[in-house]
Amino acid sequence: MSTPVVKFNSQDRPEFVAELRQNVNGYFKENNISKQANTNMVVKSVFMILLYFVPLIVLLTGAVNSFWPMMGLWFLMSLGMSGIGLSVMHDANHGAYSKNKRVNQFFGFLINFLGAYHINWKIQHNVLHHSFTNVEGFDEDFENPVMRLSPSQPRKKGYKFQAFYAPFVYGLLTLNWLFSKDFKQLIDYNKKNLLTGQGLTLRKAMWRLTLNKLGYIVLTVVLPIMIIDLPWWQVMLGFFMMQFFSGLVLALIFQPAHVLEETDFFTPNEAGSVENNWAIHQLRTTSNFAKGSRFFSWYIGGLNYQIEHHLFPNICHVHYQNISKIVQQTAEKHNIPYYQHKTFYHALKSHFSLLHDLGTGKYDRKL
Repeated sequence: MSTPVVKFNSQDRPEFVAELRQNVNGYFKENNISKQANTNMVVKSVFMILLYFVPLIVLLTGAVNSFWPMMGLWFLMSLGMSGIGLSVMHDANHGAYSKNKRVNQFFGFLINFLGAYHINWKIQHNVLHHSFTNVEGFDEDFENPVMRLSPSQPRKKGYKFQAFYAPFVYGLLTLNWLFSKDFKQLIDYNKKNLLTGQGLTLRKAMWRLTLNKLGYIVLTVVLPIMIIDLPWWQVMLGFFMMQFFSGLVLALIFQPAHVLEETDFFTPNEAGSVENNWAIHQLRTTSNFAKGSRFFSWYIGGLNYQIEHHLFPNICHVHYQNISKIVQQTAEKHNIPYYQHKTFYHALKSHFSLLHDLGTGKYDRKL
């Protein structure tokens, strides 16, 4: 099987792309600043890493042997787990954290301590999602066996309730990575020749994946059960709560950036082509939200500026707020949509409204 690819229309308003790149690059040159991490990013990274590992260390010391304090530590770990995934690992695996490849590799590898696998994440997110956003058959981010997340996907009777059960499905995101999805993806990516781009064979990748999973389970499940002087099921309850909350946070940040009432979905034609220039495609399939909420943006790694992230994934997220003004002005000048929601609530409302319409068939009747 060949490596998947979609052909974009490079003749679709190339002057917009040239001007956009010139304007954004000019911002960094004029202000004499790096596109990579700054001091604030480093401080945030330390905070998020400590937020995850300090509660884990406390659990492994056996210092806490009562139920609610233990659950509090698991909850703190869930915040750290989400924070590392959104604010640290994400930039590093895009190569946006540092010009030093080893620094990016170090912070990018942190995802393995969260139960996932950095190679699969790079392929699914960097290669497939960023290259082919909202393209049916290519972007795995909106492929879900129990939900309909795009109009080109078939509708089943049970989907009419998906707007109600979606949060429960989203909460299983990281558990699915841990026990199932990563293994299936490796096999699929090998068939599509995507592992070779990472310098891996299926056998080598599978061994590494398995060892990573076993190490994670020993560290976060086996050892806590052995050390904490509480019934095993209470420890497992804390572990699953951490996973569920983190999965819910991650899904509710990424989904309302692309699966919305106003964003477009694409199916390639017989030649494997879509109508837009790649940059314009990103603007048509992506939306920002809650740009005025500084703390929220800080915690989620600037991913409320999804448009800027998709157009410039090699730029550290600490710069997105400033370049967003440039991107919006340039897009409006060329009459290209720049989607955004004033608050996170409005983005969630649009997402769940679309889920309802896709599940009930109301979306299809509008076409």
